[in-house]
Amino acid sequence: MRQLSIVFAFAAGLNAATVAADSSRGSELFGTLECVQCHSINGQGGKAGPDLGRRVDRGFTPASLAATMWNHAPAMWAAMKERDVAAGKLDEQAAMDLFAYFYSAHFFDKLGDAGRGKQVFSSGHCSECHGLTEAQPKSPDAKPVSEWTAIGRPIELVDAMWNHAATMRPEFARRKLSWPELTSQDLTDLLVYVRNLPSTREKPARVEITAGTNGEALFMSKGCAACHTGGNTLGPKLKGMTLGDIAVAMWNHEPKMPPNAPQLSTDEMRDLVSYVWAGQFFEDSGNAAAGAKVFSSKHCASCHEGSGTAPKLAGKTFTGAAMVSALWHHGPRMLDEMKTKGGAWPRFDDNDMANLLAYLNSGGNAKK
Repeated sequence: MRQLSIVFAFAAGLNAATVAADSSRGSELFGTLECVQCHSINGQGGKAGPDLGRRVDRGFTPASLAATMWNHAPAMWAAMKERDVAAGKLDEQAAMDLFAYFYSAHFFDKLGDAGRGKQVFSSGHCSECHGLTEAQPKSPDAKPVSEWTAIGRPIELVDAMWNHAATMRPEFARRKLSWPELTSQDLTDLLVYVRNLPSTREKPARVEITAGTNGEALFMSKGCAACHTGGNTLGPKLKGMTLGDIAVAMWNHEPKMPPNAPQLSTDEMRDLVSYVWAGQFFEDSGNAAAGAKVFSSKHCASCHEGSGTAPKLAGKTFTGAAMVSALWHHGPRMLDEMKTKGGAWPRFDDNDMANLLAYLNSGGNAKK
């Protein structure tokens, strides 16, 4: 399996403290926490559990991944006991690193199809300028796919597509071609196709998200704020999007931009994306009022409120990774207590977990 490296600096909000996460540490944790005894990533690891790099229901959000791990926990703990596997340390930092590792393995991507991607490469007119391993004679300045460094680096991909679109617009007009709008699925398929060509499949993957410190200033200086206000504010529009989704949205938006649309360096794009996107995606909050109902229906209050034995949750910030860390440390004791009381282990679907996170992050102020 090719080496994957991904670095995040997660911001729960624009002014929130930053939590760094690195997929290389997550990869090590996947081994030291003994996940690899049962699970594999793209064929590398144990066979008792599902391959986490080849799940059929991809397109997970951090909350849905947390829900899946929560629902799987009793079976996981039983398997660990059977194999005499001791639970290692999984604090929130370590959980963030694991989430970064899963992101680097495209766990949050939609499923793609190389055959469809090849068709997109042709129908979108990419093949008319870009050869696979060598430059096309008619477009000697267009890099062949084998030289595309951005295909494994999502932030660079967003930046490359944005800058390249500006230079392609007059070329498409000259050839009297309509602008090739893409869907997120189109880009996913295209990336599966080009990432698995013989000349590209060993290229490393890396994503680096910053705290977005310079993002607001860039958002103003590049003119983004002039249009993206009121109903066009980017924050709500980017909620739940992956980096691939953002790349497609910016590509499709290019024809609506003025001719002198600003070019962005990779560092500038990284700061902008971090500022408007990273915190929202990894916080992944849903509807607080609906989460209040989840908190009640799953009987969380019986332990976490009043005279309950579990810690109070009010005043704390929760992400999918934080929920996984809490599950790892407190879940086994919680399961034992529930068995003693004759209660069933609570299960959550994707929306349940997202809504529960929203409720907890509201400070428990939403109406139950």
